[in-house]
Amino acid sequence: MNKVTVIMCYDIKASLESQLKRAKRKGDLQAVEEIIEKLVPLTDLPIYHASGFSHPEMFIYTSENPDFPLVATWGLIPDWVRDEEDVKQIWNKTLNARGETIFEKPAFKNSAEHHRCLIYVDGFYEHHHLGNKTYPYFIYRKDMKPLALAGLYTIMQNKMGGQWHSFTIVTTQANRLLEKIHNNPKLKGPRMPVILEEEKEDLWIDINLDKEKIEQLVQPFPEDKLTSHTVAKLRGKAYVGNTKDVSKLVYYPELDTLF
Repeated sequence: MNKVTVIMCYDIKASLESQLKRAKRKGDLQAVEEIIEKLVPLTDLPIYHASGFSHPEMFIYTSENPDFPLVATWGLIPDWVRDEEDVKQIWNKTLNARGETIFEKPAFKNSAEHHRCLIYVDGFYEHHHLGNKTYPYFIYRKDMKPLALAGLYTIMQNKMGGQWHSFTIVTTQANRLLEKIHNNPKLKGPRMPVILEEEKEDLWIDINLDKEKIEQLVQPFPEDKLTSHTVAKLRGKAYVGNTKDVSKLVYYPELDTLF
């Protein structure tokens, strides 16, 4: 099996409101009601905190029907994977796709060319390392609008004869805010998800967009449009779980001199 490199952006917050942002943009209330009635029960929404390693089911938007979402599993299953055992081995390694190499890696190349998607979230969580401890941060837009994350997806046939969609979040080098927060010593350098400006969202899923223009969209989001705060622990016994309180501010005095 081809080797896939693990990167970052494993923890997200995705409310139903944020995930429906695109579906609501044209004011088609009947379509939104249909999504809520038929598709939401198939997802894990609302997600106040979920790790990619739990492979949550959520909405993605594609060129197939740009304003009507598909339900997809986080953890991309490449087109060439057929065996269930191979699925289990690979989907923890395809939560992210390094934007600089999506046209080179066998797991992502076809999707980069033909199957790009948008994932709307409230924000994402990242850990700061200090000594032998880690401190979780919640990163989100200052204007509180949903973040439009660039993604890749695949379509597979399930045992029932239907389609199963899976996706990965594309990452890029960190902006200055994430450089301070995302200092994982195991990584070559700080990273962040590719967040698209509103005017570039449609471009990302344009099936006619060429490779050069796609690569130009893979860049850090402006630091001045994002903010962050520390939250309660996202791992271990202190973890409060997928609850509304998980993204609330928690103060750690030992971080005062760092930020």
